Amino acid sequence: MAARRRRPVPEAVMAAERPRSLFALSAAAVSRSMAALERDVWALPGHLLRALLPLLTIFHLERAEDAARRAGLSTQPIWRKLWDDVMKTRPPNSESITCWRKKFLETFFSNVLHGVLDVSSDWRLHDRHFSPLLHSSPHVSQLTLCNMLQGAVELTAQHNHEVLENLAASLRVLKFQHLLFCDQSISRSLVLLLHRLIHHGSVSQVSMCSWPVPDTVLLVLILTMSAGFWRSGNALACHGSPCGLCREEDKAQSQQSAQEGAERGCDAEQEGSGAENQKRSPEEADACMTSVLSGPRSPPLRNPACEETSSEVPCGHTNIQGDSSPCSSSQQLSCHPVPQKTRRWQKPAAGRKHRCLRRSRGHYADPEDLYDFVFTVAREDNSGLLDKTRTTEGENTENWTSSSPGSPCTGHVGCKKRGGPAATLSLKAAHRFRSVSTLELFSIPLTGETCRTLSNLLSSWVSLENLVLSYNGLNANISCILSGLRALSRHPECRFRVLRVSDMFSHMPCVELVRCALSALPQLRTLSISFDLKNQLEATTPEASPSCSEAEIPESCLEVLEIRFPREPLHAALLLPVLKASKSLQQLSLDSATLPCPRELGLLLEVLKECTPNLKKLSFHDVNLAEHQKEVLLLLQDPGLQEITFSFCRLFESSTAEFLSEIINTVKRNSSLKSLKLPGNRLGNHRLVALADIFSEDSSSSLCQLDVSSNCIKPDGLLEFTKKLEGHIQQRGGQLPFTQLRLFQNWLDQDAETAQEALRRLRALCSVVNDAWDSSQAFADYISVM
Repeated sequence: MAARRRRPVPEAVMAAERPRSLFALSAAAVSRSMAALERDVWALPGHLLRALLPLLTIFHLERAEDAARRAGLSTQPIWRKLWDDVMKTRPPNSESITCWRKKFLETFFSNVLHGVLDVSSDWRLHDRHFSPLLHSSPHVSQLTLCNMLQGAVELTAQHNHEVLENLAASLRVLKFQHLLFCDQSISRSLVLLLHRLIHHGSVSQVSMCSWPVPDTVLLVLILTMSAGFWRSGNALACHGSPCGLCREEDKAQSQQSAQEGAERGCDAEQEGSGAENQKRSPEEADACMTSVLSGPRSPPLRNPACEETSSEVPCGHTNIQGDSSPCSSSQQLSCHPVPQKTRRWQKPAAGRKHRCLRRSRGHYADPEDLYDFVFTVAREDNSGLLDKTRTTEGENTENWTSSSPGSPCTGHVGCKKRGGPAATLSLKAAHRFRSVSTLELFSIPLTGETCRTLSNLLSSWVSLENLVLSYNGLNANISCILSGLRALSRHPECRFRVLRVSDMFSHMPCVELVRCALSALPQLRTLSISFDLKNQLEATTPEASPSCSEAEIPESCLEVLEIRFPREPLHAALLLPVLKASKSLQQLSLDSATLPCPRELGLLLEVLKECTPNLKKLSFHDVNLAEHQKEVLLLLQDPGLQEITFSFCRLFESSTAEFLSEIINTVKRNSSLKSLKLPGNRLGNHRLVALADIFSEDSSSSLCQLDVSSNCIKPDGLLEFTKKLEGHIQQRGGQLPFTQLRLFQNWLDQDAETAQEALRRLRALCSVVNDAWDSSQAFADYISVM
């Protein structure tokens, strides 16, 4: 018995097969000796390889992918079984997962990094020849760091250098969740991580969420480095981890600059100055950059110190193309030489003091360096910022000042309430690296100072394409954000296309905010504005927010507009200028609006028909349409609309059977409508069965998708609908454009046997998307909140 328990696990797995075959014994032996037999195993015939693959560890299974593909085999079922055995959870949107290998290894990496998964718990998860983090890191495209940022500390440790290099190539989305206060050592690890993954990596999206009491220093640090800005980096050098990439880029750029200078025929004085600058020590160049960032009243473009720095450090000037080649100086990050043929970080000799820790201002100790830079970003004094009284001629065209028309955060009430217009970061004096294209902030309160900081960063963040601000308590500070985006939109290389803002309280009418956003951002493609409640206190104050109602909206490129009203009345007249300026609008969603009078919806439809000829998708959610049956029918017969959504609109609350018949006949005659979504309208069994007539033999409908979620549908009604649909398909000779039926949150659990039969027969006709919803629990929850 003892010998049997000590038997290797792959052999134990096969012990259930009685009697043991010679092949099974051989396969178990091969799986134990993969380190020596790997190449021979990949050359095995397909039928042998198929039986061997399930007996491999995840490390050899991942390496077997090419061999399996050549043999015409798929490893997906094995990875799916691994997920079920190891993770023991059903991943969200599992139907859309196309590669279970990537899904497993990405989750495996995160769980091992955060100590959630013990690799010794399953024989398939550990192999002495492989490192779990190193082997799975090339498959990680999304990573979440949380709590005390222990993951950042682990990834920047010396023994995980190769892991970090792999992440720099594979990682696209970096998320921060439930962050807590962290000390300076952890902050420096975070700096190293962000610098490698964003500035010299492939991360294109940074998301932060669920941070009720954010650490201002840490928050601004992440925002600033995401925007591509960073100063001369003590935080990097003091870790004993100089950045070889910056040195290589700096050397290449220096050679290119020298070559261009030679071609231009630089005079002897310029050549002498260049040679002298090239001989300067790293700490001298570092001190010069520090003086530019911290020196008093130094306009960034005309200041001699800045010009001197730009000649000393080839990348000292700002490259505002966030996605272009990273631009930096070697002195900025390090003073230790790194061989170009390797990027492996080196530890400094014991007892050796970093020269680059000395700054031009000696009273700044190393632990304060991080704080010094972070607070420089939004500082409201005159240090490193433009002084309006000292602005020289020509600076107004290239620098944002507190009085220039395009300046971020210029005198809005959100700033005035906290001490006047925000001063602006001297971005020209800071180094600019690669930056991300998507920034998301969820459930993170943003103070006025933080909003001004973000506004200043946004004003030149030309690589930014998507900005999502959700439940940040912005109130009037949204004007400050829009001001920064307005400055960004005037940049010729601006790529900004998507803005999504949602919050608890609205400080101005939603349509008014839409007008302001479109006036500031005419190149916007997608705009989503969502509020839960109206802030009565600020709404009653005339000067609570700037008004855009009198300004004419320029013609915009808007394609998607989503508005969630905080139970505000929907006035078509106010929406008219927005729609007139949005000739390219293709999708409109109106949520939680109230209709002040019966004529209002009719006026809106007239405006839509007149102003938005390209509109393809129209959605109403939680809008009471019980008394607007005529307008509903007009929408359903619109030949331009391809998708219509009436979600929780109480369509049949006061209707008659004739209204349902009119809906069916209208849809049958509309050959352009592809998707009809009717969730939450109390269809019930009898109305669902009637909807099957949309696909009758005399119908010209091209409807592909029907959504009847949350409609009190029971199993017997679904079965009757299925039988009727089968009859129509038979009459049409088996030809039916209908491809998908959505059935979320219906009462299908009341008769499991009937429901399974209905679903089985439906899946033979179309794709069915449903869930295992417990209607009894939902009813109990409803009663509990009554």
